[in-house]
Amino acid sequence: VQLQASGGGSVQAGDSLSLSCLASGLTFNRSAMGWFRQALGKEREFVATISESGRTTYYVDSVKGRFAISRDNAKNMVYLQMNSLRPEDTAVYYCAAARAVGTRPDHYDFWGQGTLVTVSS
Repeated sequence: VQLQASGGGSVQAGDSLSLSCLASGLTFNRSAMGWFRQALGKEREFVATISESGRTTYYVDSVKGRFAISRDNAKNMVYLQMNSLRPEDTAVYYCAAARAVGTRPDHYDFWGQGTLVTVSS
C-alpha cells in the first residue's frame, strides 16, 4: 500500500491550500480515509476523515468551517481543501487509510509520508 500526499507549501495567514493524496495497493472504495497533522514537538493530531462512500465526514473542531475533506473513488484520491489558514495550522500533514472512519491515529492501518504546510502571520 502506498499513500502519496502532496500540495503542501508556505503561505500567509488567510490563504488557502489544497492537499492531495493518491492511494495505491488497496481497495480504495472500501477504505475510509483521514488527514492528520503533526506540529513540531507535538503529538499527531486528527484533522478530518471521510467514509468509503464520501457521505460521512468528521472534523476536529479547530478546522470546522475552514477545511473540507473530499474524495474521488474513480481516481483513488482524497483531498483536503484548507481555507483561512492560520499560523497554528503549521504542521506536517499525513493522509491515512482505515477500514472505517475514526479519529485516533491507531485506528488507521496505512500512512503516507507527509507534506509540510507552513503558515506565516
